[in-house]
Amino acid sequence: MAAVPWVALILSFAATIHNHIGLVEASVDIGVCYGMLGDDLPAATEVVNLYKTNGIGKMRLFDPNPAALEALRGKEIDVSLGIRNEDLPQLTASVDAVNLWFATNVEPYLNDIVFNYISVGNEVIPGSLGIYVLPVMQSLQKILDDRNLAGIKVSTVVPGSALGVSFPPSSGEFALEASSVMSGIVAFLAQRGSPLLINVYPYFSYASDPVNIRLDYAQFTATSPVVKDGELSYYNLFDAAVDSFLAAMEKVGGANVDVVVSESGWPSDGNGNFTTPELAGTYNRNFLKHITSNAGTPKRPGAYIEGYIFAMFNENQKPEGVEQHFGLFHPNMQPVYSIY
Repeated sequence: MAAVPWVALILSFAATIHNHIGLVEASVDIGVCYGMLGDDLPAATEVVNLYKTNGIGKMRLFDPNPAALEALRGKEIDVSLGIRNEDLPQLTASVDAVNLWFATNVEPYLNDIVFNYISVGNEVIPGSLGIYVLPVMQSLQKILDDRNLAGIKVSTVVPGSALGVSFPPSSGEFALEASSVMSGIVAFLAQRGSPLLINVYPYFSYASDPVNIRLDYAQFTATSPVVKDGELSYYNLFDAAVDSFLAAMEKVGGANVDVVVSESGWPSDGNGNFTTPELAGTYNRNFLKHITSNAGTPKRPGAYIEGYIFAMFNENQKPEGVEQHFGLFHPNMQPVYSIY
């Protein structure tokens, strides 16, 4: 047998230990979502090297792309791995299908990649696919339990529209069309000690109502409280959105459930003066600072809330307009603006 470099053995051991028992890591690296809806994006190996070069220690993959997973082997980048929305009905119909999905997309990489989360669906609640989420989460959890893979948490990703009430934050509650599904999911998360993954976009709130939502409130730059909610004071819309989700989970028995911000960002183009590189850079720099400061939110001061910037690249196959301009980098790997 050929000699194995010591560094490879160490990385393999670290990934195995994390996936099995779950390590509390001191890394303050921000995560970045690796979207692939572009026909001019660099190869996965180049992308992974770009993460490493820029000190980005966490990656969110929307689906188990084989080239990306191969490129991530031994790279010490923690991965949040998604299941495609269109796969959910098939996976719900058959436990064998879930076993095959895991055997194909996770098991071969367990010794070389640290998987933090497997997210069952992306923004399918509320919606017709929402009913499939919890059964797949339960099947995946059984697989992880059977293999003693306690370091991998199972969750789902929900958008702001999963909330029917979000203001004031303490009144947060799930939308009527989402409440039944979310009650079951939150109970599962509470039982397993897993977080809910939420997408938080102050940009969209600001752009849709700039008269009533201040830019400094949306960009973390307000110097005095903008919203008072009982005894709590809110300086930024991001905290208010997070606390609205926390309040909504409390109302369905999930007071102990944490959140991970699986997407947040600001487009650099596509909507006139609302979307400039300067505004995008300001938001993402302040988001990075807010997440890594462990400031928490007014409802949970001092709590570490993990966060992921959307996205790594501008993607030209997304819908025209702002959706094509959330990237930190152009496809040629040159920065759109600096976040450091």
